[in-house]
This record gives sequence, C-alpha cells and structure tokens, in this order.
Amino acid sequence: MKRIYLVYPEKIGVISPEIYGHFAEHIGGVIQDGIWVGRDSKIPNIHGFRKALVEKLKRICPPVVRWPGGCFAETYRWRDGIGENRPVRAGWWTSYDGRYETNEVGTHEFMDFCNMLGAKPYLAMNVTSVSPMEVREWAEYCAAPRGSTTLAREREKNGSPEPFSIPYWGVGNENWGGGGNMTPEFYTLEYRRFSTVLQNVLGESNGFWVCGGANGSDYAWTEQLVSGLKQSRAPVNGMSFHYYCGKAGHAVDFSKSEWYELLQKAERMEELIERHYAIVKGHSMEERLRLVVDEWGCWHPEGSGPSGGRNLYEQQSTMRDAVVAAITLNIFNNHCDKVQMANVAQLCNNLHSLFLTQRENCIATPNYYVYAMFRHHQGATAIRTIVEDNDPLDRRISASASVKDGILTLTLANYSCEEAVEAEPELFGAEWSGEATASVLAGECMNAHNTFEAPEQVVTKELRVSPSHHVVIPPSGVVVMRAGLKDSAVNDTIMN
Repeated sequence: MKRIYLVYPEKIGVISPEIYGHFAEHIGGVIQDGIWVGRDSKIPNIHGFRKALVEKLKRICPPVVRWPGGCFAETYRWRDGIGENRPVRAGWWTSYDGRYETNEVGTHEFMDFCNMLGAKPYLAMNVTSVSPMEVREWAEYCAAPRGSTTLAREREKNGSPEPFSIPYWGVGNENWGGGGNMTPEFYTLEYRRFSTVLQNVLGESNGFWVCGGANGSDYAWTEQLVSGLKQSRAPVNGMSFHYYCGKAGHAVDFSKSEWYELLQKAERMEELIERHYAIVKGHSMEERLRLVVDEWGCWHPEGSGPSGGRNLYEQQSTMRDAVVAAITLNIFNNHCDKVQMANVAQLCNNLHSLFLTQRENCIATPNYYVYAMFRHHQGATAIRTIVEDNDPLDRRISASASVKDGILTLTLANYSCEEAVEAEPELFGAEWSGEATASVLAGECMNAHNTFEAPEQVVTKELRVSPSHHVVIPPSGVVVMRAGLKDSAVNDTIMN
C-alpha cells in the first residue's frame, strides 16, 4: 500500500485552465485532412471543420488553442488567409514534405474554430520574416472596433463586423532556431521593438503578451532575455519555453527499459520549470513573466501513425504517451503558481496528438482520455500532495490534487509497466464527505493504443473505490478520483 498525503491547508495556487491548452500548426496533417476537411466535403463538418473532432474536443473543455505555428508562423503572411482567391504558397514545412499551403484556414476560420470549442485564441506572430508594421496591421485587423478603420471595415467585408476577442499574443516562436536563429540579445531587442508597435494599436492592457523563451534547458537564453526585458518598458506578461521529452525506441514497439527511459525524460519538466522560474525570480520579474510551456510532448521516430509517414511527424500514441501526459500535467498542476499556460504539441496527426484522422476516420488517442480525466483541475485550487516511498523509478506514482466547489480531484499515474500499485489517500486539514468516484485509463499492455480498426482499445472505465478511498492503479495506468469535502473545507476554499 502506498500512501498519498493530501495537505489541504497548503494551497499552491489556482490552476489556470490554460495549462490544459492545445496547439494547431499548419504542418503535415494537423490542418489538412485533420481538423479541416472543407465546407464542401462529404465528411460531416461544421463550417469546414471535422464534426467528429469538434464534438469530441468540446467534451474535454479546451481552454485555449495556439495557432498558426510553430515554425510555420515565422514565414506566415496573415493576408494570405483572408478574403477570396487565397494564394497557394510554399510554407515553412514545404521543404520537409513537399506539401504546399492552401491558406483555406486563416484568421476568420481559426476564430470560428475557437468559438465552436469555447476556447480562447492564442496567436503566434511572425517576427522573423516581416516588419513590425505588418504584425501591427494584423492586430488592427483583428482588434479594431467595428467600422473604425479601413482594416476594421475590411474585416467586416470578410464576414466579421465585430472585433475578435484575442487574449493571448505570442511575439515570435523558437527564435533561437527556426525563428531566425537569433541570439537572446538580438531577440530581446526584436521583442521590444515588435511589442512596442503592437502595444501602440492594442493598448497596454489588451491581452497577455508572451515573449519567446528557451529551448529546453538553455538557461543562458533565459538569463539574457529576462535581464534585457527588465531594463525595458516593453509590455510582457509571460515567457514561453519548449520541451519535448523526445523518444526512447519506437513509438509502439518499445522495451520495458525504453518505457522507463522515456518517463524519466518526461520528469525533467519539473526541473526546467523550477530553474527557468528561479531566473525570473532572481530578477524580481514574477509579476511580468509567468511561464508558458507552449510546446511539449513526446517526439518519436516518424512513420508509426496511420498515414505511414505521409503526414510529417505523425506518430501513434500508446499508454506510454498517456502516462507521459499525466506526469506532465501533474507537474504543471503542482507548479501552478509559476505556469500560466501550456499547449500540448499537437492537436491532430502530429507528435503528442489527441486525435488521429484520415478521410472519414477520426479516433481519440489515449492522450485525449487523459485530458478528459484531468479536466476538473481547470480553475481549481491546487493543494500539496506527498507520495510516500516514491523511489525507485519503477515504483513511483505521479500525483496532483485540487479542490473546486467542495470536490477534491486527485489524479495519479503508475510509472510501473509491470505491477499494479495500491494507493490510499490520507487527507490532512479537512474531512471527506460521502463516497468517492473514480475512473481508470489502462490497456492490456504497456503499448496499448487505438486504431481505426479498433478505436476503443484504450478508453476510460469506472473504477471501484473502497470506503477509505483506496484505489488500485493497474500497470501503466492513469486514475482520477473525485470526492466531496465537508462544509468547513468548502467554505475555506471559497474564502481562499
């Protein structure tokens, strides 16, 4: 029996719903034959977007979607994606897979997609291959009041009289690499220049401004960026960084040792959060630089997805990927005082996807079900969790807990791909009220996954909970347990 101590009085902070964010880049099969099938398609759609995907995604309450990239953003011209007769052009990824960008999905379509989902839009803006004026005009096109400017009237002509509500603005993407191969000093100056021009049209209080941070553990980039922004008047609210835990063997045919290798890589996310934020705190920039992990996930060798390699970076997702997702989301919950937003890469047919699609087929991966299980954490107050005897790696449990509206949500992931683990939560500083409910995500083996032929090999199932709230987590399994708290704890939560 492994005890999990839930320290109710020790509240970490409110879990920003945007931690459960998503990412839709114009790459491979994410947009084309992914979320987008076209308005005239025989595949059921809503305004051109795949109906089955939209309906499934709405069920997990997606809070935010990042678009149009990724590296794609750094050669994107926003005017290509508005109005009639849109040009077909080479995009960022054309030299990788020979596929051209049709620009069928542009600004209006993306906003429509977000409205369907009830999600907030997060625009990644080009700072590599255009001028600040072009980015400013895109912002004006999106945000200018109805009828106020020529660009606002053009937006109305294109079907949207009222301005778009865009709370998140990202200035650049991976500028240490594909986004211009810049030095941190150069990017910091570019951020200051672009954000100042954007602020001029949007206003200082319009939205949450995200600067482009480091690649993984490049703490030198963070030090230079934070130092340079501290000395400026540039508007900034968040700092992104990207971390892919990468691969360990094949996406599907991996060994037990490769299972544990990948989970250990996923754990590095906690160190990255702590060390990047320590630099922010060292410069007393906590009020201006919340962390935004707007790309994360596994990155397996290509060719394991249903397209057989046609869709760039498409991969199959197994229970190993689901456990990585659970570990990562638990880390974000436990550091919600530092992390404002995170965006798993990506939504469909690419890397750590929630969906795999092809023509009329659309299935949810095990990753999707993790997001469904964890959705109750959004907007809840995280409390401290302590797992006893949590070493070595193959005996470890990942855990996080939160309270909202008098309900405690506890999410657990079993690192072991060989043995079940019994877990019993012990609550300190509050009392349980009534019975608990739970569900479990697990497959028959560690590489269990869903396919077009067998789309429900891995789905959530109800799990029995004992009167003491004791649960059994199967090998390579993920569990969510929810239980009520007595009124005194509920009132304390509301007051906090």
